[in-house]
Amino acid sequence: MIPFLDLHAPHVELRDEIDTAIARVVSSGWYILGPEVEAFETEYAAYCGTPHCVGVGNGLDALHLTLRAMDVGVGDEVIVPSNTYIATWLAVSQCGALPVPVEPDTTTHNIDPARIEAAITPRTKVILPVHLYGHPADLDPILAIARRRGLRVLEDGAQAHGARYRGQRLGGHGDAVAWSFYPGKNLGALGDGGAVTTRDATLAERLRMLRNYGSREKYVNEVQGYNSRLDPIQAAVLRVKLAHLDSWNARRRAIAARYLSDLADTPLILPQVPDWAEPAWHLFVVRHARRDELQRALTVAGVGSLIHYPIPPFRQAAYRQTRLAFDACPIADTLAGEVLSLPMGPHLSAEQVTQVAATVRQFA
Repeated sequence: MIPFLDLHAPHVELRDEIDTAIARVVSSGWYILGPEVEAFETEYAAYCGTPHCVGVGNGLDALHLTLRAMDVGVGDEVIVPSNTYIATWLAVSQCGALPVPVEPDTTTHNIDPARIEAAITPRTKVILPVHLYGHPADLDPILAIARRRGLRVLEDGAQAHGARYRGQRLGGHGDAVAWSFYPGKNLGALGDGGAVTTRDATLAERLRMLRNYGSREKYVNEVQGYNSRLDPIQAAVLRVKLAHLDSWNARRRAIAARYLSDLADTPLILPQVPDWAEPAWHLFVVRHARRDELQRALTVAGVGSLIHYPIPPFRQAAYRQTRLAFDACPIADTLAGEVLSLPMGPHLSAEQVTQVAATVRQFA
């Protein structure tokens, strides 16, 4: 069997470092926020090239609390990709605002900047691009639109730890970047976790209040906040893994290069990488008109795969009330019927990559 992603292998590789980090937290007696979380925030901010990082409970909270900190509320609109995981939309809805979908660029599967301006209305407050699959969205035109129209830009970086846009690591191009440290991410904890990086000191301070009951001083609540704090044990684990993130991403790049080479002459539509992007290769997503048959062939051969994502947010029962026209997002619908994620991770061996590619080629 070749798993889609081996979550145990990173722990085996770093077992002693992780055990030591966890023991350090347990021995400290400090189990909510505190020095371990502050140390991770400092280190991750430096990694992303930003002055501020605020650790929160998970990736959805990172999005939601940042939108709250940007004063997004009832009656507002937020531009979102039509092709994304539902968490991007949920964060907007949790503010009482309306997610307004924009179709993707078919080469990158990310939001198409050329389509954004037509979706902006007087109620639009934020543009929320997603760096889907670990591939950077094209930020320069998005930021230009935002500046011209007086809007803020919140990036969803949940799948893009370490990715670069025009040579600079993601983390501070827009107003803020929301991160998830779900265990399957390139930088994954041993449970849920999230963070926000930003260059905006005022925004960072508002986030610190919102994550902690709206309080900067114990028993003094300045705003109606939430309980969403990065756990110190998870922060300690993330500090260990952060030191290995670049080398693990390099392994992912090598695997992606091998897939691109071995599958180049097949009928599959392969990922395309513009010269301005250095993906983190969280996922390696191919397209095929007979996707379901291909997935069954891989399963029979003992190769794991996943579909990211089989049902777009606007097709979910949760968004029945959005009243989008049935054919409003045809590109996202097409992608949902054709995309397939092949095994990808820093602990996938060369032999496994060869076997996956051979199985795909045999089907194709």
